[in-house]
Amino acid sequence: MSTAEEISALLVSNFGTDPLAIAPEVPLHQLRLDSLALEELRLLIEDRMGVDLDDVQLTSRDTCRLLETIHGKVAA
Repeated sequence: MSTAEEISALLVSNFGTDPLAIAPEVPLHQLRLDSLALEELRLLIEDRMGVDLDDVQLTSRDTCRLLETIHGKVAA
């Protein structure tokens, strides 16, 4: 499973996000993720993918393109 697929699966299973709504250009606020949900998503990604995202702060203005940043950390 790719990084994008893993994170999409987390969004769908933990936040009830419509899989068709997830796209690289979609801001996270359009997926109805508030600040608490964004922090929870960051922690879920860390746990599931075994990466340290302490230096990554997700905001509602971020887009799903953040997957590229996370993918770079996973590959490292």
